[in-house]
Amino acid sequence: MTDIVPLLRHAPTEGAKWSFATRRVLRVDCAAIIGDLTAVEAGDLILAEVTRIGSHKRLQMADGRFSPLWPGDRIVVTCADRYAVDQFDGRATLLDDGADLLAGGGVCGTIASKHDKIARGTRLAVIGRIADVEGQPVNVARYALPSAAASGRPPLVVGLLGTGMNAGKTSAAAGFVNGFTRLGHRVAAIKATGTGSFGDAHEYEAAGAARVLDFTDAGMASTNRQPLDRLVAATDALLAHAADCDIAVVELADGVSQVETAGLLSRPDYVARFDAMILAAPCAMAARGGLAWLAERGIRPLVLSGVLTRAPLAAEEVTEATGLPVLCRDTLADPATASAIASKLAERRAA
Repeated sequence: MTDIVPLLRHAPTEGAKWSFATRRVLRVDCAAIIGDLTAVEAGDLILAEVTRIGSHKRLQMADGRFSPLWPGDRIVVTCADRYAVDQFDGRATLLDDGADLLAGGGVCGTIASKHDKIARGTRLAVIGRIADVEGQPVNVARYALPSAAASGRPPLVVGLLGTGMNAGKTSAAAGFVNGFTRLGHRVAAIKATGTGSFGDAHEYEAAGAARVLDFTDAGMASTNRQPLDRLVAATDALLAHAADCDIAVVELADGVSQVETAGLLSRPDYVARFDAMILAAPCAMAARGGLAWLAERGIRPLVLSGVLTRAPLAAEEVTEATGLPVLCRDTLADPATASAIASKLAERRAA
């Protein structure tokens, strides 16, 4: 491999800010810089320097805190794709003139398009790909939880879906976690797809989850444009590592029509892994549209939740039209609600 610069005593990464997406990487493995960017792959570690502050003004750090970004900051991020309809559509490519920070959790690449309300991206000068002592690129996939180290799964698994971004999925998942935790269960909270970020994990932890895992634990900085078989295997691995819990809630990113989410939900073998689904929606029409889309695939959620719950009239409208209860985060966090859901799940499992 050519164009490799060793990380000497005063290494380029010294003093760099390591992003959340790199949190599982063993830093002692990072021994060199590869200047050639043409062969970059999704998940490769990148050393970059901030040249212009744009949409992302702070970085989610590997230690779980935020750090403001300044021009001249050196950061360690990953190259990966990003799908975010209200932010960026990004590609896992690096150009000679630089790259864009696609997500505050530490994903960089090239912006293909953006939402009109979003400012231009924070711009990076790419110093190079990070390599090990043998000159091999360091990729987050190397540090995935071993799939063979755990077996089984929690007795009950509930999927948390949304009609789109910002539908209230994570808030509903946190309520679910808190309700079952207060009922006396060990609850696992899993983010199966999305873009690396510690926000959801913090919500799960604050709600009392006994086990918090996401796709970065399965070796992916982002699940966008990853093969469906890899995402299925990742879900199984994460569930296996949560096998010591009584119940797991698994959140799928974005909306049901997002490419990977739609692909997974269109696979009966994947849907069969779940004992029930919860659908989060921002309004009555979105809820009805999401339910219709799911019905085409033989999926009927157990309850509805999300931003919709802020409008009692809209919630009442949906319940009258669908017969499904609409439960806000606080109601989901009530142990009595958790007990009722547990009974329904037991009935489904028995049937």
